Amino acid sequence: MDDILSRVKKIHFIGIGGSGMCPIAEILIHRGYQISGSDNSESDTLARVRTYGIPVYMGQKAENLHDAELVVYSAAIKEDNPERVAARERKIPEIERSVMLGMVVRRYPDSICVSGTHGKTTTTGLITTILMDAGRDPSAVIGGKLPSIGTNGRAGHSGTIVCEACEYVDTFLQLYPAVSVILNVDADHLDYFKNLSNIIKSFHQFATQTSRAVVVNGDDLNSQKALEGIDNLEIITFGLDPKNRYYATNIAPTKGAKENFDIVKDGTPLCNVTLGIPGKHNIYNALAAFAVADYFGVPVESIKKSLHTFTGVHRRFEILGHFDGITVADDFAHHPTELTATLSAAMHMGFHEVWAIFQPHTFSRTAMLLDDFAKALTIPDHVIVSEILPVRETNTYHIYAEDLVKKVPSAVYRKTFPEITDYVIEKAKPGDLILTLGGGDVYKCANQIVKRYQEKA
Repeated sequence: MDDILSRVKKIHFIGIGGSGMCPIAEILIHRGYQISGSDNSESDTLARVRTYGIPVYMGQKAENLHDAELVVYSAAIKEDNPERVAARERKIPEIERSVMLGMVVRRYPDSICVSGTHGKTTTTGLITTILMDAGRDPSAVIGGKLPSIGTNGRAGHSGTIVCEACEYVDTFLQLYPAVSVILNVDADHLDYFKNLSNIIKSFHQFATQTSRAVVVNGDDLNSQKALEGIDNLEIITFGLDPKNRYYATNIAPTKGAKENFDIVKDGTPLCNVTLGIPGKHNIYNALAAFAVADYFGVPVESIKKSLHTFTGVHRRFEILGHFDGITVADDFAHHPTELTATLSAAMHMGFHEVWAIFQPHTFSRTAMLLDDFAKALTIPDHVIVSEILPVRETNTYHIYAEDLVKKVPSAVYRKTFPEITDYVIEKAKPGDLILTLGGGDVYKCANQIVKRYQEKA
């Protein structure tokens, strides 16, 4: 199957507007393939796809395949989809998106795949930005929109690709990178992995599929466990502990809680960095990106400048506006570790009070990590919890948003986004931060809040 890209030219994408699909289609069209696609609703992504001359059909029908020689589908597309049914009837090969991503990545000699339970999108965006700023012209597949390019992927003309490597359902095991990054290994997706031991085993397997070097968080015990027994690769460690090859020292927050620190390599100070994004967790992300860029020979001063000018990616502490002294922001945090990192950063940014609006994401994650979520949500001044977003699950766990609210003294429950919007706009005062958090569609609540403030103005 891996050689199929050498045998076909016409590829059809079902769900081409998906954030994980569009960058792959973009890369393939720049490599000379004829691409077509279908989707169910219009979006900015589809508008971008069409700028490449890719025909996009609305709705899924058998006739959309035309003379396609290969069909690619996203994980959300079921077997009974009319286009998948037609592909099987016509004996057209069909492959899932992650498999295609693996095939594409293997065609780049310098492939960089960024894994980790937390921080993948930010770090992938950082590495992409550093390489672009240095004139390396990488291709990229990122899990969120990078403001500097206005999209979540790009088709470069070099032999380098930077790719986010997601662990969910072992998707990242489709990837065989030249250089892999392991940011951290934490208990998540337990509906699939069942326990932390299985997660560590999967990260170990991902590391063994690397051909040249693994850049790994030397402060994270689980990441270190994932590398046990691997002695045929260059292991490059980063962290805050001086035992790491790259480490940060003299850490001090600057105005707006942006992090300032010195980077040391092999005991030798290299430079002082002021990050363009806040939070201790982003020091780790920046160190990982620095180590990768240095490995590929990007000059230190160039890396330093990129780290300073990088303002983040879409839905990662994204500031949406300032209204009568009130700041509204949105963040993708949906795991207790991510909530703790983001809320801790928010509480040190000089706001009068922080209003956290949290949408729990999946019944399984909420049930299995309930006490950890409750602990994280004690950090801000005020907490508003919405209904749990079920995603792909039914509530066999018998867990409800109210169960979380009962464990957090400062929390209230409001079922819908309009109710939350009314509540927080009534309560928030000048100098406050309103921060929406979650991996689902809680950004819609943030947009409603922004709209209400704009209407008031």
